[in-house]
Amino acid sequence: MRQTGIIGVVAFALVMAGCGGSNGTSNINGNWTATLTTSGGTPALAFNTSFTQGSGTTLNVVNFSFTTSGSCFGSQQVTETGSFGFTGNFNGHVSGEFGMTVETTGVEKDVLTLQGTVNNGKITGTWTLTGTLASCTGSGNFTMTAG
Repeated sequence: MRQTGIIGVVAFALVMAGCGGSNGTSNINGNWTATLTTSGGTPALAFNTSFTQGSGTTLNVVNFSFTTSGSCFGSQQVTETGSFGFTGNFNGHVSGEFGMTVETTGVEKDVLTLQGTVNNGKITGTWTLTGTLASCTGSGNFTMTAG
């Protein structure tokens, strides 16, 4: 009888250890680094930002800064908005759809739009850039990593 109890406790501990591992989701809250490449794989833009989960599907974007220089966003002020459709729990662990827009606030309108998915501490997807100047247009892929 005692051996059966010990075996039961060990089996329970093993099952719980298996459940306690990564559930395949990542935390959206925190610092993120993004790299945007053209469809040909050439580096296009890069930026750092921080996200916090807002109410509903709102994603708060703060501390945004481009780490590449360029004439499209140069010294212009920008506004950033974000959203995500998630599955997961209420501790910020999410996987699912991601969207973000970076837009200049000046006369020349440049708009960077990112659409992708959040999974395992990474956001991947596609981006498009539309702008007043011909040099401020493009598209490609992006990867964002937490940390």
